[in-house]
Amino acid sequence: MKYQWKLALFAGLQERIGSNIVLIPSDKDELTVSELKTLISTLYPEQAALLHISFIARNHAYATENQLLHINDELAMLPPVSGGEDEVHHSTIANNDQRYEITDKVIHADDVLAKVIIKEHGASLAFVGTTREWTEGVQTVHLEYEAYTPMAIAMMQQIGDEIAEQWSGALCAISHRIGVVDLAETSVIIAVSAPHRDACYEASRYAIERLKQIVPIWKKEIWSDGSEWKGSQHWNPTMPLTE
Repeated sequence: MKYQWKLALFAGLQERIGSNIVLIPSDKDELTVSELKTLISTLYPEQAALLHISFIARNHAYATENQLLHINDELAMLPPVSGGEDEVHHSTIANNDQRYEITDKVIHADDVLAKVIIKEHGASLAFVGTTREWTEGVQTVHLEYEAYTPMAIAMMQQIGDEIAEQWSGALCAISHRIGVVDLAETSVIIAVSAPHRDACYEASRYAIERLKQIVPIWKKEIWSDGSEWKGSQHWNPTMPLTE
């Protein structure tokens, strides 16, 4: 019996293969991640190098190479993140407590900070990431961001949980834009509060580095003479963050 495995694609993978969804035929209804990657690489051999360094997400969580997948799982293949649900337009998606959101609307530091400032904490700060014009001599016109939204929200929540565990009582809120972000505009805001300032500084640095490592958001740099999706070629979101 033939099965059709459905795999969502994002960012550079979507552009190279020419579709946001691929259907992969197989005679099995269960495959390991490694087996599924082999099948898709057979269908698209010219993209084998990028497919090899990409990760499979199963039901909004990263899957390891030997993990078993089922035909009914929600599956996505994620190329290296930039920090990469279908892209959302004119909307905001957040988790139940509203501290983590993906939006194509303008975001403001005061709004994100308000989510973490409480009377028990004496320190709070906001990291604000903006679009810069020049990078290593190349002039950027604007950036375009894309996200696997439900999984991005889940990973942001995980970062908040990790921060609360490592810095007792610390709170975190993250807002990230998708779509076009022009020069000097804000793409991401991470707000952190804690009882004392040392924990606040440390947790804020941890949050932005962890976001780059595990949250599936992709950045496309648009130049006057071309464009490129940006991501780490050594990306491994299943590994813990190291200094």
